[in-house]
Amino acid sequence: MTDVEHREVLPDEAGMRLDRWIGRHFPGLAYGLIAKCIRTGQVRVDGSRAKTNARLDAGQTVRLPPAMKGQARAPEKYKKVGADDAAFIRDLVIYQDDHVMAINKPSGLAVQGGTKTLRHVDAMLEALRFGKPDRPRLVHRLDRDSSGILLLARSPGAAAALARAFKAKTMRKVYWALCCGVPRPARGMIELSLEKKSAGSAQYGRELMQPTTAPTKQAKSAITYYATIAQAGRQVSWLALMPLTGRTHQLRAHSAAIGHSIVGDRKYGRDQARLNLGPVLEDKLYLHARFLGFTHPRGGQIKIVADLPRHMTAAWDFFEFDKESDGDPFAELEF
Repeated sequence: MTDVEHREVLPDEAGMRLDRWIGRHFPGLAYGLIAKCIRTGQVRVDGSRAKTNARLDAGQTVRLPPAMKGQARAPEKYKKVGADDAAFIRDLVIYQDDHVMAINKPSGLAVQGGTKTLRHVDAMLEALRFGKPDRPRLVHRLDRDSSGILLLARSPGAAAALARAFKAKTMRKVYWALCCGVPRPARGMIELSLEKKSAGSAQYGRELMQPTTAPTKQAKSAITYYATIAQAGRQVSWLALMPLTGRTHQLRAHSAAIGHSIVGDRKYGRDQARLNLGPVLEDKLYLHARFLGFTHPRGGQIKIVADLPRHMTAAWDFFEFDKESDGDPFAELEF
């Protein structure tokens, strides 16, 4: 059939699922049609039938039927990023290579938009192409009020590899937090499932994650390791937190559950009233994604460290904590 097309899988597409590879080449094509064409053998990889979730290798040839070309819509057009926002987001870049990029997200900036959120990281990613055919892709999330490392993929293949790494829990993420009080014991593991409940406040959001001892259909298992690095008397402590799972508000809910909520957390921090530090602390969340270690999509180990935001730097200086520390207090833990 003359309208059949054959396309080669490019090096930066290696590792992508077949269905997602087709979606990238034919933006807007209905997934039902993609799945049907694969299932019925109209799509073939190196001449053979394949499944929708088959992983592609660079250099393979994909046969594409004419039905796909006729149904595809124009690719999505992203809104141009203004000069101020472009300069702003580019200034946040702390790591970059041909496949991966990382930014140091400030507290208060949402990762994705919503009904009342027009300025967010996702809306600025066009400014981070730097000559690449695709804009970077989000592969995980950070709370709006948290700061620190946000990892981005610069190619579809890298996005697939990083997504698998997050799913397999091989990403090593260490957060720094300023917490109320001092935990006893000084280090340990918090294993409490989290269930979404409508029990918050109108000011700070009505939905919150409620800890429970057993996972259910609604409650998802969640594990956090913590280590006390330093303390200032009995009022506050510097904790390193490493989530083994990635549930919404996990670190905030777990810290509060053991009676040591993160300073500035008005959603979960019922113990905030005990603090009496005057002008030392700002009305911001003191939670920062400090360290990220992972296997690069093309091999080799990558370690990224993000500087503290201004409000946390001021607190670390006041309490004489070592803000230059880049050690991993969980280095002995193997998963």
